[in-house]
Amino acid sequence: MTKEYAQKRDLMREQLAHKAAKLMAEDGITDHAFAKRKAARQLGAADTQHLPSNQEVDHALHSYRALYQHDSHPGILRQLREEALATMRLLAEFHPYLTGSVLSGTAGAHSDINLMLFSDDAKAVLLFLLKHNITFEDGEWKVHFAGRDEKVPSYTLTGESGVQTHIIVLPENARHSGSRHPETHADVAAVGALLAG
Repeated sequence: MTKEYAQKRDLMREQLAHKAAKLMAEDGITDHAFAKRKAARQLGAADTQHLPSNQEVDHALHSYRALYQHDSHPGILRQLREEALATMRLLAEFHPYLTGSVLSGTAGAHSDINLMLFSDDAKAVLLFLLKHNITFEDGEWKVHFAGRDEKVPSYTLTGESGVQTHIIVLPENARHSGSRHPETHADVAAVGALLAG
């Protein structure tokens, strides 16, 4: 591969990341893969196999929001984080962690909140939601855990603001697996500190 070709390829990858970020910021697209495919079509590279990573798109999205949405974005993000914290406090007995775009700061007005809860009793969260008359939709989510794919319970709550909170319930030992990283997983105290900062 020539150096010139590699530079051209990296430039296209960067353009795709920025175009996907713009689509996510302006059109409310929340699915990285969809945004990347749409960006590739719009830039005439629909057949490319060299799409940017989600991390590259998120980096471009941070830049885009800082440049073009510096007035509106902080307020939207704060509102989402406050709603996430309120839900986390409500579900505190399940040791909730915030993950995804609301934590990373790339979330926008159309973003969802993503929480991970922990319980060895698969029905405990369901019973909690029922007991507290919280409206939800239930389902299953595939996760890769302890070296294998497993299906775990998931619940979607819709807040008064219309924002959806997606919850997955993992076994207790997943909480102590050492795979929690401060930049990708935040507990109640960490989210509270983010809002206080």
